[in-house]
Amino acid sequence: MTDAPETNTRCGFIAVIGAPNAGKSTLVNQLIGAKVSIVSPKVQTTRTRVTGILAEGGDQVIFVDTPGIFRGAKRRLEKAMVDAAWREAAETDRLMLVIDVAKKGLSDDDRAVIEQLEQQGARPMLALNKVDGARHETMLGIAAAVNERLDVQETFMVSALSGDGVDDLRQAVLDRLPEGPWLYPEDQISDLPSRMLAAEATREKLFLQLHQELPYNLTVETEAFEVQAKGDLKINQVIYVTRDSHKAMVLGKGGARIRQVGSESRRDLEVLFDRKIHLFLFVKVRENWLNDPERFRKMGLEL
Repeated sequence: MTDAPETNTRCGFIAVIGAPNAGKSTLVNQLIGAKVSIVSPKVQTTRTRVTGILAEGGDQVIFVDTPGIFRGAKRRLEKAMVDAAWREAAETDRLMLVIDVAKKGLSDDDRAVIEQLEQQGARPMLALNKVDGARHETMLGIAAAVNERLDVQETFMVSALSGDGVDDLRQAVLDRLPEGPWLYPEDQISDLPSRMLAAEATREKLFLQLHQELPYNLTVETEAFEVQAKGDLKINQVIYVTRDSHKAMVLGKGGARIRQVGSESRRDLEVLFDRKIHLFLFVKVRENWLNDPERFRKMGLEL
């Protein structure tokens, strides 16, 4: 049972798609007013389907933040992520295409997404993101190029980082929802299991701390998630890496990096779960995790 209104309700899914680093996760967080998707300046941070749930009045919208779509995916993980993005796009009620306009123009990855949407006959909403760092003529050029290829429902100029223009985009999404019962309780902001939300919080901190290719060769899994007598949460997580040298990098000199990651993740988790968190991090080497079907399954991906 949900706490949703019983009459005159609307509910729907909208997939948020685009090239890597378009700002999809930041935009989803802004749209629902809470942090459910991890944010990093590195591309391909989002690995799996992450939902943000917004309930407003009689309306409920489920935003699906998808992995970035790009040309030339080679590794198994990259291919699985791109496949997951297109699968979600095909299964939702609406599409929102996000494009970073703080560039000189459309990237090859943008064009790949647009080409696929064109072949599918899709009618997405278009969110031109990072307008606070864009030239006016660049924005207009990108908007014209996309509208020339796609039957765009409506175009919005937004800054996911500052929130500029997001209110108008949110309202437009709500106005387009189909009639139907709510699917989630009013106070639920994501359908990810608590264990996975906790793991994603820690993975975000690792992405922000580490550089080069290492973040893409690690994953985080929550092994224990226990409510203690006073209501505190005890969370044990394992960070899997592929090499001993990577383990040393995650730990840092004298364990300094892993302590900092744990401290920063703990703060976010206490906000997310609204209770005191006891977080314990362990680093293990598993050389072949990038080809392990069980690891992919836990991330919600297909190998």
